[in-house]
Amino acid sequence: MAARKSAARTDAETRRDQPTDSQRVTRAVREAITVGEIVSVGVVNLVRNTLVTALAGARDVGAELGTAATAAVRGSIRAAAEIGGDLGMVAKQAVKGTVQAGQEVGGDLGDIARSTTRGAVKTADEVGGNVARVARRAVEGVVEAGRDVGADVGNLARNAVEGAIEAADRIGTAAGRAVRATLSTTITGASALMRGMPVAPQRRAQPARRPRSRRASAPEQPASKRVTRRRGARSS
Repeated sequence: MAARKSAARTDAETRRDQPTDSQRVTRAVREAITVGEIVSVGVVNLVRNTLVTALAGARDVGAELGTAATAAVRGSIRAAAEIGGDLGMVAKQAVKGTVQAGQEVGGDLGDIARSTTRGAVKTADEVGGNVARVARRAVEGVVEAGRDVGADVGNLARNAVEGAIEAADRIGTAAGRAVRATLSTTITGASALMRGMPVAPQRRAQPARRPRSRRASAPEQPASKRVTRRRGARSS
């Protein structure tokens, strides 16, 4: 009896020490996202391939995808910060890779959009980056990836914006205002982004100028006539 209890206790401890699917996938993603791989492979391909490979052995892909995708985006931004890279562009490319991977493995793209943009904004603040710029680029990445895979771009954009704002509000009031102001232009230009066209900056309408009133004046006489009149006046 005591031997059975000891064996059961050992099995329980062994299972507790073994990493869960979520921990295994997250660790695999973190180890794969390095500066060297980003430079040699490219952010989009690296993130997409890493997620697809890491999730291949997961029992519940849908449950693990959001966590793994967020880890990939956060790792990419941290790697870019180490070498002084453009955090906004790296966030955009990383988010695109997560959406493409989600489409390939059959995950919920809306959840991916929300979790990855939230993670991107949070990481940008942690490494001292421009939170508003990273938020905008991340949302643009979601929109472009959604267009590429034929998903509902409007739904993805809304989820992405909500995730970015949630993270910004947790950072502070100033960050929340800055991200909202930046993303307002992103939402307005979503249709242009879907067509692959650059978003034109909004310009304020200039007030109409009132025409200046001109005073009526008598036409100026030629100099010859003025001289003739002066001579006539002297002779008289």
